[in-house]
Amino acid sequence: MKPINLKNPIHFLAFGFGSGLIKPAPGTWGSIAGMILAILLWNLTASPVFFIGLSIISFIAGCYICEKTSQDLGVHDDGRIVWDEIVGIFLIFAFLPQHDTLFYILTFITFRIFDILKPFPIGFIDKKLKGGLGIMVDDILASVYAIIVLYFLYFGLHLADLI
Repeated sequence: MKPINLKNPIHFLAFGFGSGLIKPAPGTWGSIAGMILAILLWNLTASPVFFIGLSIISFIAGCYICEKTSQDLGVHDDGRIVWDEIVGIFLIFAFLPQHDTLFYILTFITFRIFDILKPFPIGFIDKKLKGGLGIMVDDILASVYAIIVLYFLYFGLHLADLI
């Protein structure tokens, strides 16, 4: 494994501004960095459209960022690469049913569960798809699963209001 260079902007982003270097559980720390950044950006924009655009741009850039960093390290999908977690959080914020502390906590928990457990087809795709795209896609799918669960929770919490 080759050394990390946080002065390299590609590595700096791939390692989630350094959050991916925190032990244990770098993916969790990367997700926390993504949550902090997403909350700050939401407070500035309060725009799902902004987060959709941010997710698309960050995903496309992430395919290159993660691939290049993996090549530089000589390791495919090194656990310290957490840009994919950050982009996954951005995607959830684009579709989050409610922006408040409860749903921020639920976002973090549901995303981490799906990112760690990788239920079908996430785990299958994670094993089959290589390169930067492979690194990014499993977290996007984990985000989609999290969004679905968050909407079930949202409607469950508000069901009493409808009755």
